Amino acid sequence: MDQSEGDPRELERKIDQACRIASTITDQTTLERLRAWVEELKQSLRQRLAARRAKEDIKARARELWGTKRPACRSRLGILASSRG
Repeated sequence: MDQSEGDPRELERKIDQACRIASTITDQTTLERLRAWVEELKQSLRQRLAARRAKEDIKARARELWGTKRPACRSRLGILASSRG
């Protein structure tokens, strides 16, 4: 799957498009393959949305724990990185 297929909006667009196409197909084999592909796209979309929610939850929890102050280790890493540049 390329990068553009990883975008949730792009996946939703492809799902909608495949469903519209499926409604016009009469060949059973093609219809089954198209339905299987739609299910793969939906699964991929669910996984990406779950990963995004998890990442947002982690960030929110980190902000709760750290408050506005950065942890000492991150501050030191920032100093090291800026001194190398």
